[in-house]
Amino acid sequence: MNNILSLLENYTFDNADDIAKGLAEDFRKRRIEKNLTRAQIAEHSGVAMGNIVRFEQKGLISLKNLIALATAMDYTSEIKNIFSQPKYSTMEELTQIRKNTGKSRAYKKNV
Repeated sequence: MNNILSLLENYTFDNADDIAKGLAEDFRKRRIEKNLTRAQIAEHSGVAMGNIVRFEQKGLISLKNLIALATAMDYTSEIKNIFSQPKYSTMEELTQIRKNTGKSRAYKKNV
């Protein structure tokens, strides 16, 4: 029981800042694996080196610049497909997804 509690204490829900920092860390690892300097990836992507530094250090970047970096690193399909598949965690959500497939806008639920 204590093992389970200690695992739960260390578990935190992802928030936007944590996800952004994780993306930045992963980007930096991939850039180094490809033996690319910040200056080289800036030139190849068209993203200013200052924006790359800010991204790698703080996880802050515009969506447009993130797309440019992903494309320059050959991650185009991964970034293009981020929302391509519906996600659900319950059968109710799946039923709602199927019901709304093909709609062009969402409507407020009447509760």
